[in-house]
Formats: sequence, structure tokens, C-alpha cells
Amino acid sequence: MRAFWNERFGGEDYVYGTAPNAFFKAQLDQLEPGSILLPAEGEGRNAVYAARKGWQVVAFDYAEKGKDKAQKLARQFGITLEYIIADYENCNFPENAFDALALIYAHTPHWQRHYRKLFSFVKPGGRLIAELFNKQQLNHNSGGPKSPDLLVDAKELEPLLEEFSSKKVWQETLSLNEGDFHKGLAGVTRCIAVK
Repeated sequence: MRAFWNERFGGEDYVYGTAPNAFFKAQLDQLEPGSILLPAEGEGRNAVYAARKGWQVVAFDYAEKGKDKAQKLARQFGITLEYIIADYENCNFPENAFDALALIYAHTPHWQRHYRKLFSFVKPGGRLIAELFNKQQLNHNSGGPKSPDLLVDAKELEPLLEEFSSKKVWQETLSLNEGDFHKGLAGVTRCIAVK
């Protein structure tokens, strides 16, 4: 999969655009800046937005071409990003290290185990923001994994959130317009939670 993502990110264009994900932006704009972890950050659109808003950003992805594009985008705004080349297995941070965690289309095999690990990095009182494709996405052609095992329904995500004191998890059908590969009707699971 690394070769796939390096090829996708290897061109000049930003394949999911340079604007942040709309749900991520709307949630982040309501919070006081702190530290935020952005897994599977790709070409950096969400990381750059968060950094511009004063957040201390740590992003990771296993696609080197994604990091290159993210750093290029950051330079356009005169900011620097901490962007690590890592996958879910090899990302290691202290427990309770971040004020926020955003899972924006952060799909992965064994996602239940990987998400639990990521949740442990969130401080008490910290926030989770998530927008993920759900299994309804198999009926749409607007991007995302084609394997049901990689898609996240609300009823599957909610049981993993026992560490969070308040949580809201729901599903929506919405229209995406995020670059060439997230365009059209989409089935998504959204989550906002406080640890």
C-alpha cells in the first residue's frame, strides 16, 4: 500500500485539495489551540490548517511523497510541520500527550486495535474528531476503501470509546468536494468525543 500512496501523492496536484476537511475545520475552529495528532495525514491539508490556527501539530503517514507535499504546502504559509514517516504499528507517543486527535479518513487494517492505541495518546479532557467512511460508502464512487473490513460504522466505533467521558457518534450521507478523489455522495461516520 505504501507504493500505492506514494504514486498517488507523487504528482504536482494535491489529490484531496489543499483546504482542510470541512468537518475537521468546523470542530477545530471551536477549540483553543493546543497539541494535536494527525494520523494518515497524506499531503498535509489538515495539518497545515491546524498549524495556521496556532496548534502544535504532529502528523504521520507512511508515504514519503505525502510528507514532501505537506512540507511544501506548509512552506507556502511560512510554517513548519512536525511530520513523521510511520505507520500505525510503529507510531509511538507517550500516553496522554495530545490535547486532540483527528482521524480524517484514517483507514487501516486492524483499525480497532490501532484506534485504541491512538486514543491512549489523548490527554484527559482532550478531544477526538473523526470523519471516516462507513460501509454505506460501498454504494458510492466518491473515494475510500473498497473493502468492508476497512470501513467504520458508528455502531463499531462507539464501543471503542469507553475512555471518553462524553461522545457523539453518528452516520451521515453527504456530498464531498475534496480534490479529485473525494468527490460526490459519501457515507461517513462522524465522531466528537471528550476524554
